[in-house]
Amino acid sequence: MPLLILTVLVQIALVVHAMRTGRSIYWVFILLMVPGIGAAAYFVVELLPELANSLGARRIVRGVTRTINPGADLRQRQREHQLSGSVEAARHLAQELIENGRYADAIDYYLSAMTGIYEHDPDLMLGLAQAQFGSGDAKTCRQTLELLQEKNPEYRSADGHLLFARALEQCGALEKAEQEYAAVTTYYAGAEARVRYAQLLENTEKTEQARKEYADIVIAAELAPRHFRIAQKKWLAIARGGAARLGQ
Repeated sequence: MPLLILTVLVQIALVVHAMRTGRSIYWVFILLMVPGIGAAAYFVVELLPELANSLGARRIVRGVTRTINPGADLRQRQREHQLSGSVEAARHLAQELIENGRYADAIDYYLSAMTGIYEHDPDLMLGLAQAQFGSGDAKTCRQTLELLQEKNPEYRSADGHLLFARALEQCGALEKAEQEYAAVTTYYAGAEARVRYAQLLENTEKTEQARKEYADIVIAAELAPRHFRIAQKKWLAIARGGAARLGQ
C-alpha cells in the first residue's frame, strides 16, 4: 500500500511538472495511461538532460562522488597532467589542489605553467593569487593581483576583485580595502562580497553603515528567487546574524 501511494504521488507530480513546464500534452496521456513505464520514460527523456545541465545538480553529483570516492577528481587531474603536460592540464590540476587545501602544491604547478607566452596569463595569475591567499600569504597574493592588473588592464573578474579586497584587508590597508569592497559589491553575483563589506564596516566601527548593509542584504534576499537563497545560505545566515547583532 505505501508503495502504491508513493507511485501515485510521483505520477501526479510528474503530470503537474509536464503541464507547468509546457511539455507536450502526449506526456500527460503517457503518464496517466502507463504510470510506471511512463514515469521512467519521462525522467530519462525530459528530466535527466535538464538535471545534467544544471549547475546545482552537477555540484550535488560532484559532492556525492567526493564523499564516496575522495580524491577521485584530484587523481583524474593528475593523470591528465601526466599524459599531456599542457598548461591547461596544469591549471586544472592546480585548481583541484586548491579545492583540496593543498595550496603549496598548487602554487608550484601554477608557477611551472607561467613561462613563455603564459608568464602573465591572467587566469593563471588569478589562480596563483588564490593559492597564495589560501596559504596565508596575503601580501604576495596582493602583489600578484596588482601585477595581473598591470599586465592585463582589460581583464575583469568579480572573484579576482573580491580576492583583491580581501588581500588588502588582510594586509591592513583597510581604507583601500573598503573602497574595493564597495566597488565589487556593485556587480558581484552572490552575497559574499556584500557580507564581507559589511563585516569590514563593522570591524572598523562604522556601525551605522554596517547595520544598513546587513539589513539591505537580508531584504534583498527575501525578494530573491528561492534558488538564490539556497545557494547563498551561508552568507545570508551571516548577514541575518549581523543585522540582529547591530539592532535590525
